Amino acid sequence: MRGSASHQRRWASDTVPGRTVVSSASSPGTESNSAEEYVEVTIDLQDDDTIVLRSVEPAPPHVFSIEDGAGAGSETPSSASPSPSIKRSSSNKLRHFSQELKAEAVAKAKQFSQELKAELRRFSWSHGQASRVLSASTSSSAQNGNGFDSALAARALRKQRAQLDRTRSGAQKALRGLRFISNSSKTNGVDAWNEVQSNFNKLAKGGFLYRADFAQCIGMRDSKEFALELFDALSRRRRLKVDKISREELYEYWSQITDQSFDSRLQIFFDMVDKNEDGRIAEEEVKEIIMLSASANKLSRLKEQAEEYAALIMEELDPEGLGYIELWQLETLLLQKDTYLNYSQALSYTSQALSQNLQGLRKKNRIKRMSTEFVYYLQENWRRLWVLSLWILIMIGLFTWKFFQYKHKDAFHVMGYCLLTAKGAAETLKFNMALILLPVCRNTITWLRSTRLGFFVPFDDNINFHKTIAAAIVVGVILHVGNHLACDFPRLISSSEDDYHRYLSSSFGKHKPTYWDLVKGAEGITGILMVIFMAIAFILATRWFRRNLIKLPKPFDRLTGFNAFWYSHHLFVIVYILLIVHGILLFLVHKWYLKTTWMYLAVPVLAYAGERTLRFFRSGFSTVRLLKVAIYPGNVLTLQMSRPPQFRYKSGQYMFVQCPAVSPFEWHPFSITSAPGDDYLSVHIRQLGDWTQELKRVFSEACEPPVAGKSGLLRADETTKKSLPKLLIDGPYGAPAQDYRNYDVLLLVGLGIGATPFISILKDLLNNIVKQEEQADSVSDFSRTSDNSVGSNDSNTNRVSPKRKKALKTTNAYFYWVTREQGSFDWFKGVMNEVAELDQRGVIEMHNYLTSVYEEGDARSALITMVQALNHAKNGVDIVSGTRVRTHFARPNWKKVLSKLSSKHCNARIGVFYCGAPVLAKELSKLCYEFNQKGSTKFEFHKEHF
Repeated sequence: MRGSASHQRRWASDTVPGRTVVSSASSPGTESNSAEEYVEVTIDLQDDDTIVLRSVEPAPPHVFSIEDGAGAGSETPSSASPSPSIKRSSSNKLRHFSQELKAEAVAKAKQFSQELKAELRRFSWSHGQASRVLSASTSSSAQNGNGFDSALAARALRKQRAQLDRTRSGAQKALRGLRFISNSSKTNGVDAWNEVQSNFNKLAKGGFLYRADFAQCIGMRDSKEFALELFDALSRRRRLKVDKISREELYEYWSQITDQSFDSRLQIFFDMVDKNEDGRIAEEEVKEIIMLSASANKLSRLKEQAEEYAALIMEELDPEGLGYIELWQLETLLLQKDTYLNYSQALSYTSQALSQNLQGLRKKNRIKRMSTEFVYYLQENWRRLWVLSLWILIMIGLFTWKFFQYKHKDAFHVMGYCLLTAKGAAETLKFNMALILLPVCRNTITWLRSTRLGFFVPFDDNINFHKTIAAAIVVGVILHVGNHLACDFPRLISSSEDDYHRYLSSSFGKHKPTYWDLVKGAEGITGILMVIFMAIAFILATRWFRRNLIKLPKPFDRLTGFNAFWYSHHLFVIVYILLIVHGILLFLVHKWYLKTTWMYLAVPVLAYAGERTLRFFRSGFSTVRLLKVAIYPGNVLTLQMSRPPQFRYKSGQYMFVQCPAVSPFEWHPFSITSAPGDDYLSVHIRQLGDWTQELKRVFSEACEPPVAGKSGLLRADETTKKSLPKLLIDGPYGAPAQDYRNYDVLLLVGLGIGATPFISILKDLLNNIVKQEEQADSVSDFSRTSDNSVGSNDSNTNRVSPKRKKALKTTNAYFYWVTREQGSFDWFKGVMNEVAELDQRGVIEMHNYLTSVYEEGDARSALITMVQALNHAKNGVDIVSGTRVRTHFARPNWKKVLSKLSSKHCNARIGVFYCGAPVLAKELSKLCYEFNQKGSTKFEFHKEHF
């Protein structure tokens, strides 16, 4: 136990291992007497003499009290049962820690009691009481006729109360904020300064760094205006107005910027706003810094409303109406930010979840860990494994069958094992060329995934299986063609006349052919053409060409993009015709029933042809009438159309769209964003390729600027004078997200336009919530009616009773939308507001993330966070999204998100649905795997595929 004559206060973070509850015999405004009131003070004790004040509350009937004369570790319970707040934890670590620090806690608490009592007398017990004190002081002074003095007195009283707020543990998070250098910078201070020095050497002219290059030098290239204001503020502190600085002065500036003291950073931020150096910030200066922060964070709309938000800050911080604010008020706003941000708060941990997760943290031996991982891998992938295993076994069987079959033929004596390998590969090619059509029979797949077969076969991986088969075809073509051209044919033409006439004349004729004769024949020509067409289709279908990742000069740039992929893939029609011809004109097989190529292809080709025929007629009959068109920021086109009577779909499904005015042949898939309960269909299309660019251009010509109160840059509806282009639809088709009803809890993650599949799910959940509430109301109304109607008979009762539907299994849904453009929130503003308004039970929790804004704690976004908190507290609207849903800054910490879900929903089955870039898909899949190893909550990851 460390002891000292004078106790110095130090306040630490919230995360400490131990906690002690002390009862102090003091209450505000009263001294100890026979009727004294007790309060329960919860504090945290650390090894470094740090004491964190957790809470001060009226004491419950039974508390532990610390006697003045008690020795170390002595305690006197006021009753037989201890306070609930000091029950022993189930964690061994916490129990051991509490026993070890028992004596130290008592001594520290006694040493701290006098100072604590003094602060408790000044403590504001509630916001209501504080307001009453302030209003009473103000009104009393006003009655004396001294308005200005009363305002100063009221502000002094607020300043006195604010001093204690900074010592409370809840302020520690804010005290760690207000960074001028982002966390993404080098964590080592020496390395960071070395990088700044390197930049100085590159940018300096004549040994001096000019003001215009300051931003680039310290790593604020993307926030040049903010960096220049920072430069001016640091210069003013030195009573200088300079345009260039030396290396030594740069180091001094850098030391102030990177100072770990919150007071220092707050003072720099204050000096940036206080340009006239009078120690006061006027409303105009607040407006300027808001515009500067908005510019640094690419929030153009915020700049337009800077005056309104400046007035909001002054209203909050200057209730006395003095016309200025001081440093301590800015500090108060920063510390109280989390108090205002009481909407859409993060999930909280529970002790049950803590004990649940401790089991997963215990170290396992290597063999047990590997076996656990293997079992989990089988549980997650058994459907894929058995399908792939069966497919591989079939290919091995076909290859082996043909290999040994041709080993007994005469041609083997001349061509050898090259012939056997070529024929074995040819048999797998027939099988795979037939099988590759089945995964793209979308109507069949959609129907099958709703049957019991969907439990055994991973139909959602149909496109991945299609790609895997294509890779196997490439291998088969290399083996088949390579062995023929490089091995079989050379052996044939170099064979002796006796061997030729003995073994091959019956198949190739009396005269031995030349190499050119073999290549230019019908068999050779069809084979070479197939290889060429398949190579074109395969290359243009790769990610580099399809996603425009390869930049080619004109006119070869037309070979990249979705159009090139789509048209080249239709070369398969020619390939299949050539394949049938090639299979009929075989060298070594003459009986028709042994030429099996057509037998492999018959059923799959007919099935695929039937699919395309069905799509053709169904799209023709599914005529739709466009009801509304809107073009939003971020190049997003929204199409709302009439819903055909026969079009039945589920939330999470998608459909194909064709616009004859753009292309009479191309069909493109888009997620349906309307809910099954809506009487219309809607899709949101982002401009990403040449087809979507042309689609936007066509509809832009028919759109007009929106009327007041309507969102969107351009709009059109049925009242528009210009005629809207014709639109054809086909679908719906199945997708992983449509199975969301099978899960207890949903985690929906969308990046940018990837939010579209989940908007329909949110709408559907909301419709179910409203229906359940209406159903509950109707049941209660019916109960009251039946109680009053004593003479009614049972048959009447049964007729009037409302029909109850099966309860929805999903209890909670968490929607995370990550985007980099502020205008993106306009796409689904109506849906978010509707959910926030109607979901009174909190079933749906929405989180918007804007990555263009610097993360919380960065000085460039600090004021925006303050304004965001104030505006929502007053008006209930988020300043960034314009909705009732809070917008977070930077990117989510996905590990923390899943950890909190696991803590809140123990033993639940959570469906994680994702639509967006593949990089995050890998991260989420890995995190699901890790958390499934730890606790009883099970995460099942699904990614959208089109």
